[in-house]
Amino acid sequence: MTLNTIIVEDEKVSREILKNYLAKYCPNVYVVGEAENIEEALVLIRNNKLDLIFLDVEMPYGNGFDLLEKLGDVDFETVFVTAYDHYAIEALNNHASYYLLKPISIDELIKAVDYVTQIKNKECELQNAVLKPKITSVDGKITIPTQEGFEVIEISNILYCKADDNYTQLFLANGYKKLVSKTLKYFEGILAENGFVRIHKSYLVNINYVANYKKGKGGSIALINGKELSVAPSKKALLLSFFQ
Repeated sequence: MTLNTIIVEDEKVSREILKNYLAKYCPNVYVVGEAENIEEALVLIRNNKLDLIFLDVEMPYGNGFDLLEKLGDVDFETVFVTAYDHYAIEALNNHASYYLLKPISIDELIKAVDYVTQIKNKECELQNAVLKPKITSVDGKITIPTQEGFEVIEISNILYCKADDNYTQLFLANGYKKLVSKTLKYFEGILAENGFVRIHKSYLVNINYVANYKKGKGGSIALINGKELSVAPSKKALLLSFFQ
């Protein structure tokens, strides 16, 4: 699919290099425009339907993080391009799909574009379709410890699990919730083969109860009970892979 993009970079030479690389190695990327500062970028973003932006971190009169803060929730993917690796953590916290260091590696650029293309293709497939999980049912039971002993829970009755420090809250289809003295990572390990997917550092979700997906930086899902949960950008591709 064609990805409409803009390049937000204050250095003209850097913009030209990236644009030439995209034209030569990533033919499915169409550069709609270029911006050398935040204000120019805002105009381009608001006047175009974009799938992707290449965003430098350090620019005059604000940085790339300031731009994303001004925009709020968006439905395009962001690839940060910078000469400084110490921005990596902040970039991930600001919902980056990929992080490229200057000078740009052609191989890494291709990987970034392929990753975004995969996400956008899956979003397009799902846009006008009823969500159809690849996993149609989950079977089995788990036991959770109680003060008196243990309790048996049907795995198929668990809507989602939420991290609570070193505890995990299990939210059940009947409206009840259980607090268990196990980490979310523990439950991820025992439930992964039963139709559960980690969509966020705080959430593990039963795919069979997903009602819809809303696009965004990471996007969000709504469960059949109306509960909406955020999806981390790094987990978006994994979540979408569960649907066809």
